[in-house]
Amino acid sequence: MPPPKPSRERSSQSSLRDSFQSSASGRDAIECSPSKRPKLSHSSSHQSVSAPAASAMYDFSKPNHIDLTNGPAAMITVAKKPAAMARQIDASVQSGPKQLIVKNLRQTPKTDPEKYFNQILSQLDTALSAILVNEKVRTSNELLYQGVENLCRQGRAAPLFKVLCEKCKEGITSQFEKPLVTQASALDNTALLRSVMESWEAWNIRLKTILSIFYFLDRSYLIRSPSLPTIKEMGTSEFRNQVFSHPTLQPRILSGACDLMAAERREASAERDSALLRNAIEMFYSLGVYSSHFGPELLGRSSSYFASWSDDKAKTLDLALYIEASQRLIDEEVQRCDDLGLDEVTRKTLETYLEDLLIDQGDRREKLLSTTGLSALLQADDRDALKQLYALLHRRDLCEQLRPPFEAFISEQGSQIVFDEAREQEMVVRLLNFKRKLDMVWEHSFLMHEGLSHSLREAFETFINKSKRSNMTWGTDNPKPGEMIAKHVDRVLKGGLKAIPASATAAKDVNHEDADASSEDEDVEINRQLDNVLELFRFVHGKAVFEAFYKRDLARRLLLNRSASADAEKKCGAGFTHNLEQMFKDMALAREEVISYKSMLEERDSRPSIDLNVSVLSESAWPSYPKVDLIIPREVQQQTTTFEQYYKAKHTGRKLTWKHSLAHCQLKAYLPKGNKEFVVSSYQAVVLLIFKDKSANAEIAYDHIQAASGLDDVELKRTLQSLACAKYKVLSKTPKGREVDNTDTFSINANFSDEKYRIKINQIQAKETKEENKETHERVAADRAYETQAAIVRIMKSRKTITHLDLVSDVIAATKSRGVLDVGDIKKNIEKLIEKEYMEREQTEDGRNAYSYLA
Repeated sequence: MPPPKPSRERSSQSSLRDSFQSSASGRDAIECSPSKRPKLSHSSSHQSVSAPAASAMYDFSKPNHIDLTNGPAAMITVAKKPAAMARQIDASVQSGPKQLIVKNLRQTPKTDPEKYFNQILSQLDTALSAILVNEKVRTSNELLYQGVENLCRQGRAAPLFKVLCEKCKEGITSQFEKPLVTQASALDNTALLRSVMESWEAWNIRLKTILSIFYFLDRSYLIRSPSLPTIKEMGTSEFRNQVFSHPTLQPRILSGACDLMAAERREASAERDSALLRNAIEMFYSLGVYSSHFGPELLGRSSSYFASWSDDKAKTLDLALYIEASQRLIDEEVQRCDDLGLDEVTRKTLETYLEDLLIDQGDRREKLLSTTGLSALLQADDRDALKQLYALLHRRDLCEQLRPPFEAFISEQGSQIVFDEAREQEMVVRLLNFKRKLDMVWEHSFLMHEGLSHSLREAFETFINKSKRSNMTWGTDNPKPGEMIAKHVDRVLKGGLKAIPASATAAKDVNHEDADASSEDEDVEINRQLDNVLELFRFVHGKAVFEAFYKRDLARRLLLNRSASADAEKKCGAGFTHNLEQMFKDMALAREEVISYKSMLEERDSRPSIDLNVSVLSESAWPSYPKVDLIIPREVQQQTTTFEQYYKAKHTGRKLTWKHSLAHCQLKAYLPKGNKEFVVSSYQAVVLLIFKDKSANAEIAYDHIQAASGLDDVELKRTLQSLACAKYKVLSKTPKGREVDNTDTFSINANFSDEKYRIKINQIQAKETKEENKETHERVAADRAYETQAAIVRIMKSRKTITHLDLVSDVIAATKSRGVLDVGDIKKNIEKLIEKEYMEREQTEDGRNAYSYLA
């Protein structure tokens, strides 16, 4: 059974009233579209409502909206419509749009915009005044920010910014400018700069607070107005205009910063304040006055300081100390610019000015590039100072100008070594040490500069080929280094590591510093020394002198088997001169010849008592040796005769000339205190064999020994001295002494003993006599003259007629591989050829001297 109708109507009216009252409380009218309209719900017990009549559905005589402006009474009135019509409404058949409008008719009080603007400005003015005097702001920043935002949204941004600018200007003037100007007279420049920095920091703190309040103005208005500065820019500009640009403050602020920089350069601890100077430079950057004011002021004062410093140091310091001080000043100044935050332009300008002042100015450049100063550094081997000198010159691309003084020093020092007669035996060792020192200077100090490397080689090549007619070369113009290099190589190859001076082995070559332990082997050390000498040898132009002395020493080493290293011998023979290769070929052929000879003896079943080894040499490829008379033992004579017969039978038309002075022997000796085997020269063997059939106590006089051996006094005395007065005293001499006289007698030393079974008794080598040395030099000079004459003849034969100058030039070019000729020597050889009627003088049409060839 359905509920009573009155109760259903009351329930619906109550629900609508509550809803409308709630909606009516809003300030604005509310419009409800059909889609937002709440659906009517009915209880499940309600009966279905029949559809209304069409006339009632489309009847618009009554309004289709509900007026809620008259309160609850109206609502009740609306609810009291005929119940029949209410029952006829069915949500499922409603199709027309419905609109619910809620109007707020409450009276809203109107606000005067100008009054509100003035009120906000008053609050902001009060806040700015408090901020500028560093007092607490009573209004919250949030409200102030909201007020700025409202003003900007109402189009009041321009006058608001104008007020802000005026207020900031007044605050800077009253709070910072006037107090600083008042204090300026009582403060020095540095103290005034410190006060300005404190004001700048205080102003930045206050400007930050101002920016937080006026941020909306800055971001919405100023940033979109290109002609207007931002608040930060405005605050900086006002501080610059009111404080920094003040005629009283500006020069003293700049002077204070420059005074701090001067204190930094003087390293005056009492006046230095790096933090203050760094902050001041940052302030100059922020104010935009670094490039226009501080930079030029700093450069001006710096130029005066550096000029005074340079004049003082250049007058009071020598080159080494001046280089060190200049390099340190540049490095410290560049580092100071980086530490203090100076800009790149200032750093580059200061660095360039220092380089011009300390390096490139006239008197400074002369000081750095003076031959005397550089020679002193090179003489002292001051590599650090030389490296700093190179670094300074490299800054201005002046390293190439080091070449002339570098070459002058090398040439002067090298010439002193080459022409030092008192120490000519040490020439090669001194040259090697000199070259090693220069190489290390070039590598470590001059950083392997290519031009200086060429200078080093050219200077060495110049002085090592200088010739001077002196007693050292017996009046010839032969270069002395060629001779001394040959003798040095002979000492190294003959004596091994023991013959190498300590000064040559103490300082290892820089290329072998990291060599392993095996590099200390004797063969390796010998090869290293020979490499160094070979490098020195390459500078020698005329190799005739070297070849003459080296050839003689090489022959003695090969024939006497006295070389310390066979591999080194081959290396030197091929490395120094190709003309000596025939000597090595002869030694190889001689070994094959001996093997063939011994095979022949075995085939004949001949067993000689003496094991003979013969070296057959080409006379043209070997030095000539003087003939020495020697009576060889009968057994040896028989073997040499047999070999000669064999050789002539095998090689018809050849002649053998025996050079017994170059032979050596192995003798077996049966002594009272033990048997020994002696390795001796042919002269020593002949003398010892004289005592072969004598008793142990038999004494033989000097004259008898000379008659039995056939040796002259010089060779015999040297031989007896090596057997009786040297380390191994195989013979006893009466009377005792170091020298051998013609009246001495000799006998077998019955007390001779030694731990070794095989003993090598060295012959006392006769030092090269002055006559032999003179003869060698004169022979080389004569060969040189013949070579020059041959070159002249070849040129004349091809040219027929030639001027004097052209002939001299062509002769020098043709003979340069053997050394540069002196023009005077060329003229002498021309005169000799004219005398021999190979050529004659004539004059050209223009009157120049010329020569013509005579067929």
